[in-house]
Amino acid sequence: MDNQTKTLSISIMSGKGGVGKTNIALNLAFALHDEGANTLLIDCDLGLANLDVMLGIAPEGSLHDLLSRDAEIEDILFNLGEKGLDLIPAASGVTDLLELDEDQQDHVINKLDKILKRYKCLVLDIGAGISPTVQAFASMTHHQIVVITPEPTSLTDGYALIKVLYTQKKARNFHVLVNMVGSEQEAKTGFERLRAACDKFLNLRVNYLGFVRQDKSVPDAVRSQKPFIRFAPKSLPSKDIATIARRVVDLRKFSLDYISSSPVLKMDSFDK
Repeated sequence: MDNQTKTLSISIMSGKGGVGKTNIALNLAFALHDEGANTLLIDCDLGLANLDVMLGIAPEGSLHDLLSRDAEIEDILFNLGEKGLDLIPAASGVTDLLELDEDQQDHVINKLDKILKRYKCLVLDIGAGISPTVQAFASMTHHQIVVITPEPTSLTDGYALIKVLYTQKKARNFHVLVNMVGSEQEAKTGFERLRAACDKFLNLRVNYLGFVRQDKSVPDAVRSQKPFIRFAPKSLPSKDIATIARRVVDLRKFSLDYISSSPVLKMDSFDK
């Protein structure tokens, strides 16, 4: 695959629930598409799928079908109404695939390999916490985006997630997105606390990706089952996520040598 079509893979994750991680993943996918990047969004929150609910859609297939009945990848690919923007949904309330083994992981990656050349960006929305499957999905990608809020518990859990992925999975390309903030200064203050902890205790540099401001348009969009970047395109959160998307597109450009010399999804993320 040449550099112009090489796919950048990113995982969207959080140390705890309630920080707006899935909403960020959804809107970032739309914002990346607005920047001209064909994007595939995958719901990797196995058993607690939310992306289909947030979009008000009822896909016929899911990631579960890819594993349980060996469906073809085209059977579970759902277009989001815009050319070059697709979703692979997860299944909600299904417990038999909450933890994937190595063979299942390899099976998913091999299936995905058939279509990845269509996309410039691959976005994985990963479940909250530090379960083995969360760790595996997160460390599969080129870059990891950690969503936090300025709340002390979110900062603590975000640090714990980074620590586990860094020490157990050797992940090191962390980018922090501060969500639900009142101002840019509040975001930078929260990031600085997390950055200082990672520097002091892990000797690890984490990058500041940006912030998304709190605004009434976000819960209104959720209730309307639309991405806020489509529901209220001129709102502050929409402007913020557009800025972040441009930074991710730049990240892809700056990372072409790296992503061209490594798999889009690494197959050794599960413990042997």
